[in-house]
Amino acid sequence: MLSNIEIAQAAIKQPIIPLALERAQIPEDCLEPYGRYKAKLSLDYVASLANRPNGKLILVTAISPTPAGEGKTTTTVGLGDALNRIGKRAIICLREPSIGPAFGMKGGAAGGGFAQVVPMEDINLHFTGDFNAIALANNLLAALIDNHIHQGNELGFDVTRITWKRVVDMNDRALREIVVGLGGPGNGQPRQDGFDIVVASEVMAIFCLATSLADLKRRLGRIVVGYTAQKQPILASALKAHGAMAALLRDALAPNLVQTLENNLAFVHGGPFANIAHGCNSVLATQAALKLADYVVTEAGFGADLGAEKFIDIKCRKSGLRPQAAVIVATVRALKYHGGVEVKDAGTENLDALQKGLVNLERHLHNVREQYGLPCVVAINHRTEDTPAEIELLKASASKFGVQVVVARHWAEGGKGALELAQAVVALCESPSHMRFVYDEAQTLWDKVGAVARKVYGASGVTADAKIQARIAELQAQGYGHFPVCIAKTQYSFSTDPKLRGAPSQHVLNIREVRLAAGAEFVVMVCGDVMTMPGLPKVPAATAIDVTDDGRIIGLF
Repeated sequence: MLSNIEIAQAAIKQPIIPLALERAQIPEDCLEPYGRYKAKLSLDYVASLANRPNGKLILVTAISPTPAGEGKTTTTVGLGDALNRIGKRAIICLREPSIGPAFGMKGGAAGGGFAQVVPMEDINLHFTGDFNAIALANNLLAALIDNHIHQGNELGFDVTRITWKRVVDMNDRALREIVVGLGGPGNGQPRQDGFDIVVASEVMAIFCLATSLADLKRRLGRIVVGYTAQKQPILASALKAHGAMAALLRDALAPNLVQTLENNLAFVHGGPFANIAHGCNSVLATQAALKLADYVVTEAGFGADLGAEKFIDIKCRKSGLRPQAAVIVATVRALKYHGGVEVKDAGTENLDALQKGLVNLERHLHNVREQYGLPCVVAINHRTEDTPAEIELLKASASKFGVQVVVARHWAEGGKGALELAQAVVALCESPSHMRFVYDEAQTLWDKVGAVARKVYGASGVTADAKIQARIAELQAQGYGHFPVCIAKTQYSFSTDPKLRGAPSQHVLNIREVRLAAGAEFVVMVCGDVMTMPGLPKVPAATAIDVTDDGRIIGLF
């Protein structure tokens, strides 16, 4: 059996410039090529599309992630290819993968099997340099803060209240907590600091929500980087940092255009963490795709409780985007895992475990339809070990859930294996969609967290110690109460305990930390043991990645 990278390397790719003209009538002079198979769409051209009608937006989400795997990106690609096969003009929109997880646990994130975006090695490695630009902009701001303090601290930074961290696009637990400024007065003032991974930077979140270069610069200027001893916020604009940061991000802000294995167009742009941020590709890429295609397929990070909720309550609220339908991805293996089976046994038929695990799917279905107001279809990402009895049990459950369950074989067959799914999605897009938010903008920050916890997670309530409650009240009083909340918690469970599978209820959501993302315009509520700088596993994926003497990448997913 060929590996994902071997399938990708055997693909017959089309030069991106003529392909963009053929598939979407994009003029050559509106694209900036990065080699033969990657290009950036000019921001001027994106702006020129404003008066065109929008296509239909389809959100791909999933059940709660498991070690057994679900295949959300693979399904997004396969559905996009299938829509094109049935004569619909479709473009897909994905996030850019982070090098950290690619070299850590995941080993790559450009789809899988015969449903991938290419050039796969480029997308998973340095791509067009967007992440490097974001890291540089982030770290320029960090350098300007320390330089300002070193040069006299006119703004009055309290060095114990600096909130801005440095970033690097690599999993490195040793950098979570560090001390900077050692070595004497010439090296600055010693203080405690730390690193996040690039995808957790607020610059990344801003980058993916900005609608123009001017909007990007405005948002960068509003970043709160620290506080005075009197707890007054200090903005990036006070350091005159936002102009230079925007200059570093100017080229990166233009959406990246690539292709699928079946030579259909795909935007791969931006990649914010689905925990600490909203976990969606850039608004600019999604908006451009909607002007260029009749159907746009995009995904949101993790399960429908995290990624889809933030897609709705943050990305859609801020951008005006409105999906017409949703696809919930599941695998038989993953549902059995939610039913109590361990990964090593998930390939064996177990109808009892599958029946028990269906509660996770049912909760996500309820949320997507009743809380977010979206018509949806369940896509079973087929695996060879799935038995007829297991598939029948899933399909029989459809009558109970009131939705269509489609078995999709895009991993093995590409777009041809997802034709039934494509037809189901087209039909859903013809029915009324009444997308709604989980909470109202006018609610308090505390009430917004409570709404998500109770309505989406099935929690009985929210708790926080007095210090955290005081911080939330402080942000409310400072005028940030209208911001959406971005709840950071484990993706593996509806609760904050990753070991609680299925659909736990009546648990309590405890907020342990609050972070203001004033430029991105949301407030992060950190719950449980969420890390913004991951560590490497015992056997990192990096140990299997290599390059042959003739320059061919091997071992990457």
